[in-house]
Amino acid sequence: MSGGLWLRLLDGLLVTLQLTVYGAALGLVFAFGAGLARLSQSRVVRGLAFAYTEGFRGLPALVVLFWLVFALPSMGFQLEPLFAGVLALSLNIGAYGAEVVRGAILSVPTSQLEAATALNFTRWQRMRRIVLPQASVSMVPPFGNLLIELLKATALVSLVYLQDLTFQGQIVRAATGNTAMTFLGLLVGYGVIALILTVIMRLVERRAAASVGRTVQPGLFTRRAA
Repeated sequence: MSGGLWLRLLDGLLVTLQLTVYGAALGLVFAFGAGLARLSQSRVVRGLAFAYTEGFRGLPALVVLFWLVFALPSMGFQLEPLFAGVLALSLNIGAYGAEVVRGAILSVPTSQLEAATALNFTRWQRMRRIVLPQASVSMVPPFGNLLIELLKATALVSLVYLQDLTFQGQIVRAATGNTAMTFLGLLVGYGVIALILTVIMRLVERRAAASVGRTVQPGLFTRRAA
């Protein structure tokens, strides 16, 4: 494979990583915003959050992507292609993450909330000091799964001509005629990225658990105590 084709794959890898990182960051904002809104005392806020989570969980990310890239410009709004890809993926993954946030918060024992109330903690203080530190430990594993799903979903942007790893792989396949090796390389590339993300999320989980005095079951790249 010539140097130019290798550079194409590296360029595509960079776009894929950008989509993953930016999509995860924005998706986290949507997840926490909607997840906390689902627990709001306001019916209007809860209703809007419910509409978002149920709506985008039921919509294929590809359809949302097509709408942002092809339909929205016909209405006079033109999004930069990379941002359109990030937005479509983050809206989808954020809707699933919102349920993770809501479920993790509800899993915190009510006795601890009652104790915090007895200490005259405000609602925000209870959330910041009691609920979120414990709920975050429960959030990390499913968030890790969603991060891997986000990585795999980035391949969809190749269908709107965004030059990610999959798009560049198609160009390499057409240039070399070697379909098997090209797609094997893509499989290995996505697999390595997913493994790295898994290790990172495992470390985040251990750190979150240690911050509240919990232990994490030994798993991938986790050393057992002697």
